[in-house]
Amino acid sequence: MTRLGLNLPNLITLARLLSVPLITWLILGGRYGVAFWVFAGAGLTDALDGFIAKRFDRRTRLGALLDPIADKSLLVAVYIALGTMGELPNWLVILVVFRDAMIVGGFVLIHLLSAPERFDPLFISKLNTLLQAFLVGFVLARLGLGADARLLTTILIDLTAVTTGLSGLAYLVRWARIFARSEQPL
Repeated sequence: MTRLGLNLPNLITLARLLSVPLITWLILGGRYGVAFWVFAGAGLTDALDGFIAKRFDRRTRLGALLDPIADKSLLVAVYIALGTMGELPNWLVILVVFRDAMIVGGFVLIHLLSAPERFDPLFISKLNTLLQAFLVGFVLARLGLGADARLLTTILIDLTAVTTGLSGLAYLVRWARIFARSEQPL
């Protein structure tokens, strides 16, 4: 491992982060089939870097920060691109982007103001991220194949919206509890 923590899992994560402009360009260019494969590859690298980091004890502080940045950057970029192309409803794109911005902002505030030792993702957030990724993969595959599966797409959009809202609310409740315990009068 180097001084910066650039080991194999972190380099894999960086590659996923660098795939964000490529997949965005592919979607905006209407190359949905290729975008699907880049997105699928990014998903595999997410699993691979985590496996290597845990299995071979290569976890680093840098990796703990880079991994969620790469994940959120990829999903937000893909949602914005698919929304721009009219393939996802704008209200869902706004909801997903707002939730992620809120989580990142809350994470920064919590660490600046109360510095908890651990800040693990909530189960509903993990489920939401899985649904967000599945929806994007499904839409990209459907568009790449030219298939019409509007009913299933609508169901996935609705499920993603519900879990996005629930996840955002769950984080607000968590932060309120943390702030209530750590708040000091002026």
